[in-house]
Amino acid sequence: MAEERSQSTTSEAPSHSGTRPPRPAGAGGGPGGRKFFRRKKVCKFCVEKIDAIPYRDVRLLQGFVAESGKIVPRRLTGVCTTHQRRVTRAIKQARNIALLPFAQRH
Repeated sequence: MAEERSQSTTSEAPSHSGTRPPRPAGAGGGPGGRKFFRRKKVCKFCVEKIDAIPYRDVRLLQGFVAESGKIVPRRLTGVCTTHQRRVTRAIKQARNIALLPFAQRH
């Protein structure tokens, strides 16, 4: 009886429950597939040589604020560390004098 059980379990196809299904051949990452290439983001302010970020320039600052009202992190915007700090400071100043909203309306 034990022999019958072992034969029946070995003849069954392996189940993929709990594991990922195999990827197609050209899905990328492996040999023969496309390599994923992400361009390095360059700081918009360094390229244009902008030193001062005015808090009154609402159109510029709105590009660094998400729809929910949060300040977008630098890894998403591509701004360097020093300019991200200046942008953050300018956004906070603009919020305090009611040029930018703290949060979106519901």
